[in-house]
Formats: sequence, C-alpha cells, structure tokens
Amino acid sequence: MWQMKGDYDQKDSVFRDFKDVYKRKPTNRILSISAALTCLQCFFALYGTVLLFHMSPSVELMAASDGSTFWAGQIARQWKNWMTTAAYRASLNHLPPVPLAKSDVCEREEINFEQKKSTDKRMIGFKTSLFNEVMSFQQKSRGCETLDELMALPSSSAGAKVTVIVNHYQRKTLCAQLDALLEQTHPFHNLWVLAFGSPQQDQLRSIVETYNDSRITFVGSTYDFKYYGRFQLALQTVGADFVYMLDDDMIPGKRMIEIMAHIGATDKYRNSVLGSIGRILPFRQKDFTFPSYRKFGSKEAGIYLPDPAYNIVVDRIVQVDFLSSSWFISADLIRSLFIERPFTFVTGEDLHLSYLLQKYMNGGSYVVPVDPRNKETWGDSEHRLAYVSETTVIHKDIVQVRDNQWWRTMSRGYVTQWAAMNPQKSDVIFYADTLDEVRALAPLILKFRATPGKKAFVAVTGAPSCPCEEAATILGWSPASCHERRFKIFNFEIRGDSRDKTKLDPSFINEVFASMKGLMRIHGPSLIMTTNTIAPSVREALTLAVRTINATLVELPPSAVPYSLWIPDIRSVALHYWNNIKISISIITQTRPASLRRLLNSLTNAHYLGDKIGITFNMDSKVDSETLLAIHAFNWPHGPKTVKRRIIQGGLIRAVSESWYPASDDDFGLLLEDDIEVSPFYYMWLKYALLAYHYDPTVHLPELNAIALYTPRVVEVVKERPRWNGTDFFKMIHPNTPYLHQLPCSWGALFFPQRWREFYKYMGMRFTENPKDNLVQIPHSRTNGWQASWKKFLIDMMYLRGYVTLYPNFPNQTSFSTNHMEPGAHINASDNVVKHNREDFVVPLLYEDFQPLLPKQKLPPASKLPVLNLFNIPTTLKGLKSAGAKLGQDVLRCEKTAVVTVDPITGEPQKCSTF
Repeated sequence: MWQMKGDYDQKDSVFRDFKDVYKRKPTNRILSISAALTCLQCFFALYGTVLLFHMSPSVELMAASDGSTFWAGQIARQWKNWMTTAAYRASLNHLPPVPLAKSDVCEREEINFEQKKSTDKRMIGFKTSLFNEVMSFQQKSRGCETLDELMALPSSSAGAKVTVIVNHYQRKTLCAQLDALLEQTHPFHNLWVLAFGSPQQDQLRSIVETYNDSRITFVGSTYDFKYYGRFQLALQTVGADFVYMLDDDMIPGKRMIEIMAHIGATDKYRNSVLGSIGRILPFRQKDFTFPSYRKFGSKEAGIYLPDPAYNIVVDRIVQVDFLSSSWFISADLIRSLFIERPFTFVTGEDLHLSYLLQKYMNGGSYVVPVDPRNKETWGDSEHRLAYVSETTVIHKDIVQVRDNQWWRTMSRGYVTQWAAMNPQKSDVIFYADTLDEVRALAPLILKFRATPGKKAFVAVTGAPSCPCEEAATILGWSPASCHERRFKIFNFEIRGDSRDKTKLDPSFINEVFASMKGLMRIHGPSLIMTTNTIAPSVREALTLAVRTINATLVELPPSAVPYSLWIPDIRSVALHYWNNIKISISIITQTRPASLRRLLNSLTNAHYLGDKIGITFNMDSKVDSETLLAIHAFNWPHGPKTVKRRIIQGGLIRAVSESWYPASDDDFGLLLEDDIEVSPFYYMWLKYALLAYHYDPTVHLPELNAIALYTPRVVEVVKERPRWNGTDFFKMIHPNTPYLHQLPCSWGALFFPQRWREFYKYMGMRFTENPKDNLVQIPHSRTNGWQASWKKFLIDMMYLRGYVTLYPNFPNQTSFSTNHMEPGAHINASDNVVKHNREDFVVPLLYEDFQPLLPKQKLPPASKLPVLNLFNIPTTLKGLKSAGAKLGQDVLRCEKTAVVTVDPITGEPQKCSTF
C-alpha cells in the first residue's frame, strides 16, 4: 500500500516536471533542431516522389486541380535528367554508374535480307531424298513422333527446374533472348549470361543489370574459355534438373522450355540431348572414304536440319549426329562431355557431346519437331541470324579440325546415322594392348587381310602402351593408316596404361568397352581376337563388349598364332561358334604306366588355341599302383582333370563305351587308349574340321560320325588286310585330300554327341558276347567274326545307316595320332590269333604345320570330299545308305530306300526315313 502510493507520487512528480518544460519558451537551440527536422522530412518526401517516377518511367504524373503534382512532376523530370548527367560524370570519374533503362542499352540485330533459298534442283533432290531415307529408317527402327505425339507422352516435367545458359561474344541479340526467355510458359529457374573474352563485356553486363531480375546472373571473364567453357560452368548448376544452353543466334519461342522439359522427362528421351538444329554427317562414298561434313554437291555430303534453304522442315523428331546452337540436356548428363579429353578445345564441343553421350550413356541427339504455323514452338524463331556474321565453321582451317575430329570419333566407336542405317558385316576385329601383342597377331592379321572376301580390322589401345603409328609399322603399313578415312586400324588413344594397375581399372575398362561396343555395332564382327596375354582390365572390357553385342571373344596363345593361319578359311557364320565347341579327352588305361606317361606328355605339349580342355582317366578295377601314381602326379594345365575307377572289372568294351557321354550337342569326346601318342597339331585339326564341316550352316553333312586323327595303312575289314596308301589312291584328285570313310577309327578319334547317343542305344539293343548271336552280318567283312568289341557294333551301325568318319591324308600316312602296338586287351593278347605287323599300324606323327599340305592350303568343301565304303571302294553318301538299307538288318525293318533315324537327344530309334 505504501509502496504503491510512493510509485504514484513519483510518476506525478515526473509528469509535473514535463508540463513545466512544455510551458517554457523555446530556446534558439530547440528552434534550430525543429527547422532541420522539417527540412529533412521535406527532402525525403521529394526524394520518394522522384524515385517512384524514376523507377516507373512509363507512368506520367497527372496535374491535379490545385497544380500540386505538376510541380512534383517537373521536379522529378529535372531530377532524372540531373541523375543521368551525374551517372555519366560518375562513370568518367570511375564511380559506380547509376542503372540505365533498357532503351539506353538494348540493341537489335539488323537483318536486311531474305532467307536464303536454293535454286539447284539437283541438290534439292539429293537433300530431300536423303532426308526421306533417314526418316523412313528411323520411323521403322525406333518411331518418330510429331510434336503433338511427343507432348502426349507421359512425362515427369512438372516442376522441373531449368537453368538457361546463353553465351555471347559480340552479337546484338541478348535483349531479344532475355525477353523471349522471360516470356516462357515454363519459367526458368536460373539464367546465366556468359561473356568470355568479349569486347562487349561491359555492355552485356549493363543489359543484365538493367533487367534487374535476381534469377539472371552475368558471368564474365577477360579470358576466352571458348566453346567448352559454358559446359564446364554447367557442371555447377546445383539443384537444376535440366540445362538449356543457347548460342547468341537462337531466339526461342515462348513454349520452348515447356516442350523441351516435357520431352526430356519422358522415358524414351530421358537419356538424350535435345535441340532445334542438327546435322547428319556424310555417308561413306564409293571409294570407302568419308567426305568433309561441309562438302556440298553430292548425295553423301550429309544434311543440315532443319534447312530452310532446301525447304526441309522437321515435323517429326529426328535423330542426328550432333546438334548446333542449342542443347537441352539433363544436368546429370553434362559430365559425360568430359569422360574423354577433347581432341581440341578450339572447336567441336557440339560433336564431342553427342559422341560421348552416345558412347557412354547410350543417349541420342535429337532435333525436336515444330508446328510450322506456330512460332511459339520454334527453338530458332529467326533462322536468318545464322547468316548475319561469319562463324568458325566456315573457315577452312576450322573445318579441317572438325573433320579430323569426327573421323577420329568413328575410329573410337561413334555410331553415326550412316553406320546405323548401313550396318556392316566383318569377320574379325583384332585387339592389341601392346606392341608385343601386335607382333604376335601380325601373321594372322595379314592372312585375314589377304584372304579374298574377308574383312578384318585392328584396334589398338594407343599411347602410351601401344602407339598406333608404331603398330601400323609392325604390320607393314604406313603410319598414315592411323589417320586414313578408309579404316583398317582403329586408334582408341587411351591415355591410361592398363599394365600399370595391379587391379582392374574401372575407367580403363569403361573406355575400352565403350569403344569396342561402338565399333562392333558399326562393323558387325563374328570374332574379337586377341592374345591370352592381355591385361585383366582389357580382358574384362572385351568380355563385356562381346556380351553386349553378339560376338565371340578368342584369346590365342602367341605361340599358336603362326599355326592358326587356317582360321581365315572358315566362314564367319561358323567362326561365331568358336567358343561353343567343348572337347573332352577320355583316356582308357590300366597297366601300361610308361605308355600313359608318353601319351600325357604328347597331349600336354599340343597347341590348344587357348581353349579349356577337360581330361578324364577311366581305369578298370585291376589298374596297377604305378599307373595310379602316374595319374595322381599328372598336372593338366589346359583344364579340369577327372579320375574314374570301376569296382568290378568290365573289360575294354565297357571301358570305352562308358568312358564318355555327351552333356550337350556341343560336347565332343576324344577317346584314347594309353598306347597312343598324338601330334602337337592334333587339336587344331579337330577344331578346323569341326568348324568347316559341322558348324558351318551352309554345309549339310549329317552322316559325319567322327573325325579321325589316324590314317590307316591297311584295309582292316578284309581278311587278308591288304596295304592301302591314300596319297597314291587320291593322287588324281589331290594326294593330300582328306576323305570320308565308312570305317570308324579306334586309334584316336573325336566322336560327335548325337551319333554317340545313337551308338550307345544301338549297342545296348544289340550287345552279345557271342558273335554268332549278332544279327548283323556284313557281306565279306571279317568283322562278322569279331568277339565282343565296341568297334564291331559301331561298324555295324555305321554300315546300316550310311555314316562316315573324316580321315586325314598326308604323305606316308603321317598322322595326328599313332598306335605303338603295345600289349593290351587285343594287341598280342593270348586269345587273339591275328598277328599285327608294326609297320602296318605304326605311322609317323605330324610335327609340322599341316595347312600348307592341304589342297589349295585349306580343307576342301564338303561336297568335294571323296567317299569310301567299308572296303575302301569309292562311292557316294547315297550309295552308303543304299548298301545299308539293302542289308535290312537294322533294329527297325525299313524299305530298301530308307534307313533308321533316331531321336537326337535319347538315341531312341524313331522311324524309317527315305534317302
């Protein structure tokens, strides 16, 4: 209570003091302060009026009835004039200038000529024809939508943020561009005006400042960053979904960003770059070279789209080789421009972007269609601007640089529209990562190139590991081959070195993979050939490439290349199956360890072309310890090793028949007894023959049952076993011609999977240990009396169904295998009354390349192979079937014009088929 009263007393005292002061007469000091405040208030009122007038130049101050605003307007106008003068004086004194109006800084480009139109009917025909050809191809291959169809596609463009980058040097178009961009139906997020090394940099900056829009930024530099500078800056567009880059001659219609954003956000075109002007590069000419992209007067010279000079209007979206003047692209894809170092920074950013986007991102470059009746849809509303002043692309030196650039991109996997429309077919692309690999592959490369009808190319990593010019010199070619437009060697120019890396290098892998993928799309090789000494990164890249494009990767050991010169003689369609072939070796052994070691040594030292070969040991229950130790100690460097041993003694017939069963139609079995020895070239003979006579789809030889390594010296099925010499017998054809023989080979032969399944079933149906119980009795054949022999049952089946074995035939019966005639189940067995002379059975092995010995140094066509029946008498394949059918002793009773055919998978007899 007392406290409150005290407070009131204090406040009342203060109030009385204030009233006393208020009642006092003002002093001179107070009057001076009041006058100053009044003047300051008037000044701010006048400044505000002038400022409003200056900021709103289109609004005139109307005079009121009392004339109060008339004087304010007059003062404001005088103030504006004074400020303009002051700004000019300030600029002279290096003071910050006062912002100017658009009318003070904006200039317009004068276009005082009509759009150029061609009167050359021939060229108009060329251009129109090529354009129609391109559109027809693209419509069929991917579909080309109209503008309405594109805008009807589902898109996620709503709310997309677009950063616009306009690049200026000395044109007078910036204000027109800014006005057009500010009117867009889909507003931009940011707009950057670039001026690198421009003589008009101050004026361009003044224009940007005049627009006074926080979204518009001026970026200037006294250094000219040229064509790549704007793309480097585009990497900084944080938060943007798309980047829209414009040259200074592009004035877009008001719907342009809306259209581009919609198309760029569709699934079909999400990974692409879009524009309003593009170019399709020249097509290959009759001399297999490519002309300059600025060449005129020929049909192959390419086209410019759209081209008002030739009345070519883009009314459907069209894929081009590169875009010009404007680029609309996802902000995430800008970085693709810098995956590879540009050939030059002087020019070519447009082509470089399209090349790398396609190569690494599988993205295309597209010219967006327009509505010819609505300029709001045009990305280039005044095409004549392109002709106002000179551009770099008309200067001879610049044109040459750009030509070299796109020719080089084609050497590094750029698939132009020409390549897409005209897919090539080649046999092989060789890849070399080092000069040593070039040397190793050189004999095969040159053989392919010299073989009529064959197309072979070479691709090299380039410096530093494999400089192209040095690689060309090794091949006996001019170093200029690396730069010719008639391609035969492709230089990837990869700056990294795969061999400097102990691990896989993702960057290196990606560059080799992308380059090879493009080359394979262009040239369609059946094979990619290299050495098996390539670095892991190279192998990974090539493996990825052949998986993407259906081709076959072959890695040859350098030591085998000189003996692989038969490969170019194989058709490409057969070479495609190179890696499909699976050959497995089955060895039957029991108590001959020394013989086994000799066989294993010869197998180990053979040429396997880099293939993986499985080896299986089949042992009966009575196998001796030394043989077991030899098998255990044996290291097989060419593939997996498998060991099988029977519990109950089965004998040779079971050992052979159960030694192998095919897992697929590409699984072939090489059956060898342990007293056989093979030639270093045995595997090459088998692979060559399989590709030539089994995998070539143009060859029809279903009767082929096996490929023999051995050449017989006697007629085995005749009781007297007369001597026989193939080189003498076939000398009228060719002394060394291979031949087809009805006799199967038991001393080294490769058996075919379908025929072995058939034989397996046949022997199961006919097996008997008593030869008298065998229903098949071949006239005049000593095999009729053979006891339980797997070869006898195979002879019977081949005779009844007209099957044959392919045999080699070289001087003195030199062969790919020989039998050393050592004691075993048949040779010198106690129950075998037939004596065997070594000179009749032991033949020399082939230790030299066999290809030069063949007729015309290659395997003859299947239709030219001589045919012998079981008794070494010349006949035909039809004649063999006829003899078997006449016997009438097969598991199915057939007419004399038919033989038994079986299910190829189960071997079950199915029906009789006429021949």
